[in-house]
Amino acid sequence: MCLAIPLRLTAINGRDAVGEAMGMSRAVRVDFIPEPKVGDYVIVHAGFAIERLPERQALDDLEAWEEVSDALGKDGAEQSHS
Repeated sequence: MCLAIPLRLTAINGRDAVGEAMGMSRAVRVDFIPEPKVGDYVIVHAGFAIERLPERQALDDLEAWEEVSDALGKDGAEQSHS
């Protein structure tokens, strides 16, 4: 199962972009997003933005991810992968 964190596009150069969320930055392709703009929130799968999200939904999702991250803590997150 794959879980996706919404990323906010912070730079776009042709079909290549950079998305950021929760202190991480990722290279993203935006081939499937019509007229992508810096500031758009997108869901990324396998390096491709596959869906644009409304800002409110993206912010709510990011808040939920932060709560999960805080609840697990760094040690809890590492233990869950063993």
